[in-house]
Amino acid sequence: MKQDWERLEAWLRLNEAKTLADLNSPATTTAIQDLERRLGCSLPSGYIECLKIHAGQQGKAKWLFDGNEFLSLQNVILSWATWNDLLEDGDLEGSTAQSDKGIQAVWWSRGWIPFASNGGGDFLCLDMTPASGGRSGQVIEIFHDFPARKLVAPDFNSWFSNFVGSKLG
Repeated sequence: MKQDWERLEAWLRLNEAKTLADLNSPATTTAIQDLERRLGCSLPSGYIECLKIHAGQQGKAKWLFDGNEFLSLQNVILSWATWNDLLEDGDLEGSTAQSDKGIQAVWWSRGWIPFASNGGGDFLCLDMTPASGGRSGQVIEIFHDFPARKLVAPDFNSWFSNFVGSKLG
């Protein structure tokens, strides 16, 4: 994780200095523990390592993840809570998802932890409650108005490493 961040930061320094400056400081262990407590789950070690380098973006520059903002801890909670409110209020009843193998066939699960967003209601999430054949911590993509629930990567580390590799060419 550290090497990938060093490579990405070097590239950002040369190509997107405003995005680099928009990255938050590292999250403290206490802040991460509070996040896990509020979410009701332990987060994958790779994501925790990432947060200990940069805890998301401030949201004042170009989004880091190719059209997706790297969510701050506060925005992770806000996004997760918003989806849960929709679920608990019954707003998602009757919505049928089309999920890739290993992902629950539901519109939203409390075990999906958003870490990046396109700002239009679509998210990259850590799937902490996968279906049979899935892996806890796999990265999935969900859409607010489209039924597809797509498997993006088997875990956060490989997702981040692939992102950095594609960004740097």
